[in-house]
Parts: sequence; structure tokens; C-alpha cells
Amino acid sequence: MQRQGFNLLRTLGTFLIALPVAVMCFVGEPAEADESRRNVLFIAIDDLNDWIEPLGGHPQSRTPNLKRFAAEGVNFTRNYCASPGCNPSRTAVMTGYHTYRSGMYSNYQDWRKALPDVVTLGEYFRKHGYWLGGAGKIFHYTQIAPDCWDDYFPSQTKNMPDHHYPRPGATVNMPSFHHMYGDFDWSPIDISDEETGDFQSVNWVSQQLAATQEKPFFLACGIYRPHLPWYVPQKYFDMFPIESVQLPKLLPNDTDDLGERAREIVSRGGNYHAHVIEAGQWRQAVQGYLASIAFADAMLGRLLDALEASQYADNTVVVVWSDHGWQLGEKQHWRKFALWENLARCVLMIKVPRGNAVLPSGSQSGVDCGRVTSLVDLYPTLVELCGLPARSDLDGRSLVPLLSDPTQEWNHPAITTYDFSEFSIRDERWRYIRYIDGSEELYDHDSDPEEWENLAGKPEWQEVRQKLAALVPDEPAPLRAETLIEIMPHHIPPYGSAAEYRRRRAEQNKPN
Repeated sequence: MQRQGFNLLRTLGTFLIALPVAVMCFVGEPAEADESRRNVLFIAIDDLNDWIEPLGGHPQSRTPNLKRFAAEGVNFTRNYCASPGCNPSRTAVMTGYHTYRSGMYSNYQDWRKALPDVVTLGEYFRKHGYWLGGAGKIFHYTQIAPDCWDDYFPSQTKNMPDHHYPRPGATVNMPSFHHMYGDFDWSPIDISDEETGDFQSVNWVSQQLAATQEKPFFLACGIYRPHLPWYVPQKYFDMFPIESVQLPKLLPNDTDDLGERAREIVSRGGNYHAHVIEAGQWRQAVQGYLASIAFADAMLGRLLDALEASQYADNTVVVVWSDHGWQLGEKQHWRKFALWENLARCVLMIKVPRGNAVLPSGSQSGVDCGRVTSLVDLYPTLVELCGLPARSDLDGRSLVPLLSDPTQEWNHPAITTYDFSEFSIRDERWRYIRYIDGSEELYDHDSDPEEWENLAGKPEWQEVRQKLAALVPDEPAPLRAETLIEIMPHHIPPYGSAAEYRRRRAEQNKPN
């Protein structure tokens, strides 16, 4: 029976790989440039959770430019990623295919091997007369997809300016431990904003906005902070005096009602939380993250200023998004790579100017939308807003109706995956999680926004659990070995099946 299930998944995977080839047959013929079409400014911020003023995730956050932008457009307050990892999340955004369809579950895969013929968001706009330019991290690291762009900074094969990892004047604060991510550190650095990689990316995009473009454009800018290491100029650390920094809320014994797989996720990689506490660095780490968010916000402000000063201010759709959330000790867990709320929840704000053919009055301004949305919705949303031919094969839904009326009925729970066959289902009240070992979690966000009480085993909530569990995809695309890339020492490779999970856990639990 188990072998039959594997063969079924393998057949499904073959179908999914062939699917993008078929898609290319009906994505539409390239069109001549239409000067009436809206431009797009597409801004990604790396590893940003809800610690921003418009979402209220941390009371000390200082993000005036995100607050400013939220006042100009629609702030999607219940927006979720396809996966809490840079590569699978960004791949889902840029291809329009969810992870469970594409088989792209991990940072440790080559997305082009998983989807060799897919027409990316950028390619689709190019096919329909747009000029495509980008800078910084949009796709994951070196997997930049040069076919998507007419021009890219710093180059068509490199998306990271040389100063994305500045260390001058940095003090190494976090003592290393076995399997620790090498950039797990925080420190003020003795350089100016202008010397950072993010400033270089923002400056290049600003120059494109200042120039006269012959075609409608799709201009992308990836702001790398607050991705680790949290090295930003001293002035941003000074905004958060260390003695007053507030730590995240932590419930003692929070993990007692979790299954084995969830507890493994909490402690994997050498147990980050235990090492941070032992080093006396929890408050310093929170300071570094807040400082890095403030720095990223300043870079966003430069982009918004550049757009306002340009000739394109009144005919450009602006999107600000983050690829996933982050944890700094909640549930005794650090980094991304898990399925809880502050990892799956991420930033999404959209501003549509007046005069748009689809939304003549533009998007609502200064409005929070509490409907559940997903980053996978971005592809079809931008296609519709810019008047491109619709694509019926995409997994997301256009958010245009919510941009017009953010309060209208919208019953589309968000699916988030972590690795193969691990799912979160989020609706406006509940989060349901199911792991590869079969263990489950259920949280009521009306009464438990911190997700401290797992209700999955409570008899009175079985109807809710079953309803949400029914939304888990039955036959997710397999994790294909040929898509895996070199595993670094701190990387923990994903499990490709429940049987592999059991085998590897048994090996790990063997006595020395």
C-alpha cells in the first residue's frame, strides 16, 4: 500500500512538471507596448514579520514609512506565505504555483529544476510589452532567473550587491554552536547608509524611476534587511536603547502540548533558544532585529520618495510584501522554518492609483483588510490590474475585489507548507497544523492569539479540526531528489516521506 502511494505521488509529480509546458501554450501571445497600462513597483522585504507599526506586532517598532504607505493603500492584515522559507515562498510568488503543486518545499532546492518551463511573473509581463528591471533579492540568492529581466542590479546573474554582508566595525555577539547558521549575529556597524548593499539596490531602482522609460515597466526591488546578520549602522541601534527593549511573550512549558515533530522543529540546529539564553543575548538580538527593521523602513522611504518625485507617481501600482515571518524565542523557537502564526503571517500592502482601467477610483486608502489572503494571490492580482490576459492555471486569486471593498465576503483559507507533507490551514479565526508524523495542532485566534493552547485533541473542537483538516491537499507533489542542491553544514534537509522521517528520527535517537 505504501509503495502504491509513492507511485501515485511520483505520477503526480511527472504531471506537475509537464503542466508548465502546457501552460506556455495558452499564456497569451506577446503584445505591443500599451502606454495606457499601469507600471508596477514591486518591493520585497526579507524576513520581515509583523513587528511593524501597521500590524502592531511589537510595541516599540518604528516604521514611519510602512505606516505612511499603509495610509495610502490597503493593508492586508491577515496575509500568509506559501512557505516560511525564502526560496519556496518567493518561487510561489513569482511562478503563481503553490508549493504543494510545484514540489518546491525548501531553501535547498533549485526552483528551475522543479519548474523548468514555467512562465514567471516577470516573463509574463515582458511577453506583454513591459520593460523589466530589478535589484536586490527577489528570487532566492543566485537563482535569479535572468530570462525575467531586461536589466538587473548588480548583474543578470548576481542579485546581491557586494555590501549586503557588511562587517566593518561589527562585534561578533553570538557565540557559535554546532549547526548554527553562520550569520546568526547582530551588531551596529561603522558605515553609512550609502555604503550598504540595500542602499545600492534602492539607489539603482530610484535611478530607473528618475529616467524616462519607453515602455510600461515592472520594477522590482528586494530589500535584504532584516535578514541576518542584523548588521546595520549604529543610529538604528540607538533608536532602541538596550535597557528598555521588550522581549516577546513566552509561556513556560508552551511546547508540552505539541507532538514530537513540532518539538524537533523547536530544538533543531542545536537548540537556538537555549544558546541565546546561555549567551545572554536575547535582548540584544531583539534590539538587532528592531534596528534592522528600522533600517529597511528607511530604505523603503527612499523608494517611495523616488516614486513621488518621478513622472510615474500617478500611474504606478505599488506592492510592498515580505516573504514570511520570523520568531525570536516564541515557543522557544528562532528563525523561520515552522508553521505558527508569526512565521506564516507576512506583510502585504497594495496601492493602486486613480485612473486604473480595472479600478478607476484606485484602491481604498488607509484601510485594513482583515480577510485571509496569500502571497500566491499576487500574480493574478497584478495581471488583472495591468490589463494582461488572465491565466486560469494559477493557484492564487486576484485581490482586486478586496482592493475595491476590503470588507466584502471572502472565504478562502490560506494554505502554508513547511517541507513536504506538512501543512497549516488558516482562516479568519482558526489555525490548523498537521505534520509529517501525523501530529496536529489547532488554535483559536479569537481567544489565543499567541497560540499557547493546542486544541487539536479536545473533543469539543473536533468538528472544527475535521473541517480544516479536509482542506489539506490530498496528494502533494513529491520532493524530487534531482531538485536538491548542496546542503550546507547548518542546513537540515527536508523529509521526503513519512517513512524517511521515521527512519532518520530512529537514527538520531540511537544511543551513542
